[in-house]
Amino acid sequence: MENIVRKELEPLKPYRPGKPIFEVKRELGLEEIVKLASNESNLPPFPEAIKAMEEAVREVNEYPDGGCVVLKEKLAPFMGVPEENIMVGNGSNELIRLLAMAILNPGEEVIYANPSFVVYPTVTRMMNAVAKVIPLKDFRHDLSAMKDAISEKTRLIFICNPNNPTGTIVYKDEVHEFMQSVPENILVVFDEAYFEFVDEERFAEGMKYFREGRLVAVLRTFSKVYSLAGCRIGYGVAPKFLAEAVNKIREPFNVNRVAQAGALASLDNKEEVERRIRLNREGREYLYEELAKLEVGFIPTQGNFILIDVHRDCVQVFKKLLLEGVIVRTGEIFGLNTTLRVTIGTPEDNRKFIGALQKVLQESA
Repeated sequence: MENIVRKELEPLKPYRPGKPIFEVKRELGLEEIVKLASNESNLPPFPEAIKAMEEAVREVNEYPDGGCVVLKEKLAPFMGVPEENIMVGNGSNELIRLLAMAILNPGEEVIYANPSFVVYPTVTRMMNAVAKVIPLKDFRHDLSAMKDAISEKTRLIFICNPNNPTGTIVYKDEVHEFMQSVPENILVVFDEAYFEFVDEERFAEGMKYFREGRLVAVLRTFSKVYSLAGCRIGYGVAPKFLAEAVNKIREPFNVNRVAQAGALASLDNKEEVERRIRLNREGREYLYEELAKLEVGFIPTQGNFILIDVHRDCVQVFKKLLLEGVIVRTGEIFGLNTTLRVTIGTPEDNRKFIGALQKVLQESA
């Protein structure tokens, strides 16, 4: 019976999320746990979003707005594009899959960096396409090598910007040169899940190329700065014909009622967005300073997480941090065996992590 599963799927492994808090509490008998493993916000949703979602719960006996019409109406001016260009998905993950489904034929090529977001290889293999994987250079996308990898069979290129798990970005001049070399029939997806946290002036926004009429999709999410990771709602823009194709193949009612309510209520609170961006920046600088004191290497980040190098087996450090009530993400899943990816949390979370890391490193010295 096992033979009925497509052979192309055999090398794939199920996505392994960050260890949940309830599981650590149950396994280790700890009461106070800090989770810094999944690049979530450690702050609750905005108050107005919570209120809107509570009201939406009372109506979950009915199907949601199947086309996310009201949310698209609000996202259109927010993004500065017509509604016909807006896509909304069950997380930006779903939009990545739907875009791949819309354009890829078996044997066509997809270019992406490594390590980068783990969904890219999954959708490539799912569509029986060919992956051309380009190693990062100095922990950043090597756009020159990605350009050289383009062939007549290339149909899709993913640029995760800022990149997960490194937190690095590609710069305006690099992207300008790269885009000049990309043929018009190749879709370039700018995956900008951490866009709001960027404060580097050289950051290259994908929207520039969308507005120029290029074959570009730009993806963003409500999971990070808006604290709606558990609702699974992402959005993006694409040329009209491509947004229409995505709409044809998405599942009916793909974005639930509660998620739509939370997203709608979140978009108006620009002050809270700015406050959370500021908190993230302050947390980032605090961690830079403390990690330097511990002589721990790290990659300067433009996201809400930091990739650090503990100079020893990351799995062992991860296990010891668990005993201290701190959950992080091990780097071996990205092929970086001495690294940890750590979400920037609240000031209290960050202090707890640094204290736990200091203790673990001293014990293993």
